[in-house]
Amino acid sequence: MDARCVVRRHLELPLQLPPFSSPTIIYRRRVAGAVVCCCAAAPVDQHQHQERPWESYDRDIQSHAGTDLALSLGLLADMQAAGARPSSAAYARLIRALARSGRTLEAEALLLEMRRLGPRPGAAHYNALLEGLLATAHLRLADRLLIQMADDGVARNRRTYMLLLDAYARAGRLEDSWWVLGEMKRRGIRLDTAGYGMLVRLYRDNGMWKKATDLVMEMQELGVELDVKIYNGLIDTFGKYGQLADARKVFDKMRAEGIKPDISTWNALIRWHCRVGNMKRTLRFFTAMQEEGMYPDPMIFVMIISRLGEQGKWDEIKKLFDGMKNRGFKESGAVYAVLVDIYGQYGHFRDAHDCIAALKAENTQLSPRIFCVLANAYAQQGLCEQSVNVLQLMEEEGFEPNLVMLNLLINAFGTAGRDLEALAVFQHIKDSGMSPDVVTYTTLMKTFMRAKKFEKVSEVYREMERDGCTPDRKAREMLHDASIILEQRGCIY
Repeated sequence: MDARCVVRRHLELPLQLPPFSSPTIIYRRRVAGAVVCCCAAAPVDQHQHQERPWESYDRDIQSHAGTDLALSLGLLADMQAAGARPSSAAYARLIRALARSGRTLEAEALLLEMRRLGPRPGAAHYNALLEGLLATAHLRLADRLLIQMADDGVARNRRTYMLLLDAYARAGRLEDSWWVLGEMKRRGIRLDTAGYGMLVRLYRDNGMWKKATDLVMEMQELGVELDVKIYNGLIDTFGKYGQLADARKVFDKMRAEGIKPDISTWNALIRWHCRVGNMKRTLRFFTAMQEEGMYPDPMIFVMIISRLGEQGKWDEIKKLFDGMKNRGFKESGAVYAVLVDIYGQYGHFRDAHDCIAALKAENTQLSPRIFCVLANAYAQQGLCEQSVNVLQLMEEEGFEPNLVMLNLLINAFGTAGRDLEALAVFQHIKDSGMSPDVVTYTTLMKTFMRAKKFEKVSEVYREMERDGCTPDRKAREMLHDASIILEQRGCIY
C-alpha cells in the first residue's frame, strides 16, 4: 500500500483564508450523515418554509449548536432561506462549534459571511476560528487569521493570547511561547492560574522540571490559587522525569488540601507508573480512579493492556474489563471491549471496518478521539493498514483527520519498518498546511532509528529546529545515539 496515495486521496486540501471580496459564500450542511451545499444567499420559497419568528430561529440555533450541530446548521439554512440573518451571538456559537468539531472550512466560511454581509465580527468570532485552526495544527493559517484580525481593527484579548500560548506550549515551540508571554506583559495582561499551568507544562516538556517547581513557589508568593490543573502539571512533570515518589507526594498534598483529582490526575499517575513497569501501583491507581466514579481514558487502557499483554497476562486483562463492567461503565464499555479484542489472544476485530461496526451496534457515539484511540491500538500492534483504514473510516463519518491521527500513522508505518511511507505521511502534513509538532518529528526520528538510517535522524532534527520546534529530551537522546553510530562508521554528517 502506498501511503502517499492513501493520504492524498483521503485528506482535504489545506484551508485558504479567502480575500475580503470573495463571491457568495457556500458552506456545507450535514444532514443525516450526508453533506449538502447550502448557499448563504438562497432564494426564498414561501411554500416550503413555514413562517417563524426571528427570535425563535436565533434562540434554537444557539441552544443546539453545542449538542446537535447538524440541527443548528439546518435551522441556519432555513432561517436564511426565509430572508432572515442570525445574531452575532448565534454566529459565535456556530463558528465555535464547527471549529471544535474540526470543521474549520465551514467555520471560516461563516466568518467570511459576517465580514461581507454583517454583523461585523468581533474578537469572540476570530478567537473561535483561531481555536479550531490551532487545534488542527494549522499554525500558518492561524498567523494569517491574526493578521486579518488586525487589518479588520479587532484587538487581540486575553483569550487570543491564551489560545496561542496553549497551542505553542503543546507543540513544543519555545520561542513562540516566549513571544506570546512578552506580548502579554507588554499589553499588561497578567497570567492567571490557567496561564501558570501552561508555563508548568512548557517547562516540563523542555526539560526544565526544577523551574516548574520554582514557578509554583512563585505562584504561592503572589497569592495565585493552585488549582487541579497546576497539580496535574506538577504530577506529570515529576512523572516524565522519573521522580515518581515526588509525583505521589504532590498527589497526597493535593488531596490533603481538598482538591479533588480529575481524570487527568489519574491518567498521569497511571501513565508514568505503567511506563516504568510498576504494574502493582498502576493497577492500584486504575482501581482507585474507577472507585471515584470516573471513566478510564481509552488511551490509558491501551497502555495498560499492552503492558499486561506483553507479559501474557490475558486473565488479568479480562479481570480488569469485567471489573469495569461491574462498576457500570456501559457508555464506554464497547470501546474497551474492542481494545481488549484487538490485543486479545483470538485476534477479534483485526479489521477496522468490523471494529467500527461493532461500536455502532452498541450505539457508541463516535468521535475523533475514539478513532485516534483505535488507530493507536492498531499502530502499536504494527497493523499499519488497519490504522490507514481507521483514517478512511474517520473521514467517512464526517470527521476531518487531525495531526494526532497523522502522527499515529507515522508511528504505525515506523513500527512496521516502512520508513518511506512514514516519510510520505510526514510530507503530506507539511503539504496540507499543518505544522508538525514535537511528537511528529520525534516519531519520524524513531522511525529512521528503527530503519538504521541514522543520517536521516540528524536531518529530521535539524529540520525540527529550523521549523521553530524545540527538541525534547527524547529527540536529543536519539540525535546523540545516531551521531555516535555515524562516528563509529567514520561518517561525518
